[in-house]
Amino acid sequence: MAPQPELAPAPEAELAPAPDVESDSAAAAAASEEAPAFEYAEPTEGIGTPVDGGMTLPEQVTEVGQEALWFHNALLLPIITGISLLVLFLLLWVVARFNRRSNPTPSKTTHNTFLEVLWTLVPVLILVGIAIPSINLLQAQYNLPEGETVTVKVTGNQWYWTYEYPDHGEIMLISNMLPEEGDAQEGQRFRTDADGPRLLGVDERMVIPAGTNVRFLVTAADVIHSFAVPAFWTKIDAVPGRLNERWVRVDRPGVYFGQCSELCGARHAFMPIAVEVVSPEDFERWVLAQGGSMPGADAETSDDAAEESATDTFAAEAAETAS
Repeated sequence: MAPQPELAPAPEAELAPAPDVESDSAAAAAASEEAPAFEYAEPTEGIGTPVDGGMTLPEQVTEVGQEALWFHNALLLPIITGISLLVLFLLLWVVARFNRRSNPTPSKTTHNTFLEVLWTLVPVLILVGIAIPSINLLQAQYNLPEGETVTVKVTGNQWYWTYEYPDHGEIMLISNMLPEEGDAQEGQRFRTDADGPRLLGVDERMVIPAGTNVRFLVTAADVIHSFAVPAFWTKIDAVPGRLNERWVRVDRPGVYFGQCSELCGARHAFMPIAVEVVSPEDFERWVLAQGGSMPGADAETSDDAAEESATDTFAAEAAETAS
């Protein structure tokens, strides 16, 4: 048998060093310590929540909502009530005064200039009186005031909401209704009173700062939905392929609820909306806890880095010149 050639020994593979588990854990712990803690608030009964037996419009917490509430209560309701009572009186008077027994010989009058001018002019004046504050209210709802603004993109899906904060590090939340305790699967989070009323508690709330303009960019991913929060006087359709815009400014911190208000399929009734309004300081803590950043923070970091780099370069050039 021919002798077999002697094989060269295989080179020993150099193993990569095992990861330092302790250092990774320490880094993760440090990162969690850097992110400030944020605690979600509990809803206040009667503020931003449904009221048992309620018959009036909910308490408004935005300037536009308060103006609209005044328009409804101080202007529209008295006008509607007065017209209804007048028409009722005229009907009863005609029935009592011009029936066959009271008026056996009916009048053959066909025209009355004064009455015809009156019943034309009065409705026109009423409509003009309603139109002026109505147009002002519509203008206020869509004209975003100057000042600091937080933008939230709201997307309706079957059957949940997504909220994006494009100016705060691309934060994205997926908000689903929380099931009741008896309906939740094993290990699944269920609704408690701290989350809100039945059918309104969600696993992810939208969080916005108090006293700040908030721009809602509303759209949909599948069918038409409607983003509605009654306490904000906000209801705007979410249409696929279109961005609709509204704004609010809420000065009162709290938790406010709404629902999808456009029939959108089998689980339309299970698309609640929960918005938590917090102080600007708490909003910043929430943004950082979500892994985002406040507008301008990146620019400040870049400026500091550029200034530090320029200082180092100057020091190096000075040292080189001295040597």
